[in-house]
Amino acid sequence: MLRKILKLLTSRLVFFGILLLIQLVWLLTFLTRLTTYSTGISIVFTLVSLLAVLWIINRGENPAYQMAWIIFILVFPLLGGLFYLLVGNKQPSQKMRRRLEAEQKRTNTALVQDPEVLKAVEELDPRAKGQFAYMSRTCGYPVHQNTQARYFSLGDELFPVLLEELQAAEHFIFMEYFIVEDGRMWNSILEILEEKARADLDVRFLYDDLGSVSLLPPGYDRQLEAKGIKCIAFNPFIPLWSLVMNNRDHRKITVIDGHTAFSGGVNLADEYINEKERFGHWKDTGFMLKGEAVWNYTVMFLQMWNAFRKTDEVYDAFRPECHHPQAFASDGFVQPYGDSPLDEEIAAENVYLNILNQARDYVYIFTPYLIIDHEMDTALCLAAKRGVDVRIVTPGIPDKKVIFQLTRSYYPSLLKAGVRIYEYAPGFLHAKSYVCDDETAVVGTINMDFRSLYLHFECGTLFYRNSIVADVKEDCLHTIERCREMQFKDTRQGFFGSLFCAVLRVLAPLL
Repeated sequence: MLRKILKLLTSRLVFFGILLLIQLVWLLTFLTRLTTYSTGISIVFTLVSLLAVLWIINRGENPAYQMAWIIFILVFPLLGGLFYLLVGNKQPSQKMRRRLEAEQKRTNTALVQDPEVLKAVEELDPRAKGQFAYMSRTCGYPVHQNTQARYFSLGDELFPVLLEELQAAEHFIFMEYFIVEDGRMWNSILEILEEKARADLDVRFLYDDLGSVSLLPPGYDRQLEAKGIKCIAFNPFIPLWSLVMNNRDHRKITVIDGHTAFSGGVNLADEYINEKERFGHWKDTGFMLKGEAVWNYTVMFLQMWNAFRKTDEVYDAFRPECHHPQAFASDGFVQPYGDSPLDEEIAAENVYLNILNQARDYVYIFTPYLIIDHEMDTALCLAAKRGVDVRIVTPGIPDKKVIFQLTRSYYPSLLKAGVRIYEYAPGFLHAKSYVCDDETAVVGTINMDFRSLYLHFECGTLFYRNSIVADVKEDCLHTIERCREMQFKDTRQGFFGSLFCAVLRVLAPLL
């Protein structure tokens, strides 16, 4: 019955989208014809477009994003500027911005860097210290010791451990996810959440409304509230108005009792644990943290939660040591961090760029999408040209064919520079990770595309001289054995294919 309801909802959304497209085409046709009858109206529209171009240039945004909009306005000079005013703003709405910034400002002292930890990193490698100091000072996420990590090379491996840790919760459970779908994975988790809520644990669940819009029934947050689970549907999807709601919560976070956390690429749907096949074998990764570094994820969640549902005056009751009096074991350095479209700091991309720029021997990369700007393309090529073994693994079976073709359009320049590119033959690779020189690794939610790097709320964890680094490397090498290495001949798409890719490349920041 539920599946029938979801199919009906999906069909209605598609029907609504078609009607909306027809309405927009009619409106554009009407306005275009209107300008032919009045020179004054035509001048007004042209002036709006000119002002929009000047505004775009003056904003100092990513050049690729600027170029895409400027070309669009030049192609449609009468309506391009008006369209930019309607949907071109990639920043969150003022209401969302005010709430999130106020909560972050109110609680900005919750995350404080221990200078002794930074000093310990500096004694090992001053360059590594610079990376951690940037994330700590500029982005507000300290690096920690006294933390152990466990890596999962598949969602299938992560899932049973997640259930075990959820079942062991004694005080609180916080969860924040992009996609939630009815099925074995979510229903197993929900059963435990209901049980813990009945036992008076503080159970909170936050999911992105658009990420799950066709997967959950309307008002699902109220259904969870009725079960005793506190719930927020982030940035609710509203037809028409949601055209300008670019910013989604793409994070995947579970925090248990303040001392245990899970993150990575794994959402709460059955394809992520290969219970259901969508695009062949689903390759995803994640990790579990136990220790002081969990505090970064706790604060990340609480700031998002309290911005929209004021619950906690202070966060101290959720610190790692509150429900774990024993000392935490230490294993290298761990720095969980978040990235937000609220500021002008492209933290996630800067972490990736710093790794590429400092690499000596190798950098292995997992990403489901490869839609990159000039800076990232240059960093990848320069690393390869100076002798670094740069390898990128992307999906072999795409989830979005147009995006897959766009991803492949970036291959030729990278291959020419010496970057080795592999496609995961068994299916779809959803993992997002970097591993470098047997010392550094990043695992998180951050794709190498414009949406993850510029528009979404994301999270990742930077590991340095932690045992998880070797696990990520081993997984990369094992996965590459199951991949098809791409050659120049594989990138040939013919005249019309190349022309289509060129258009896609121009529009990539807008997709």
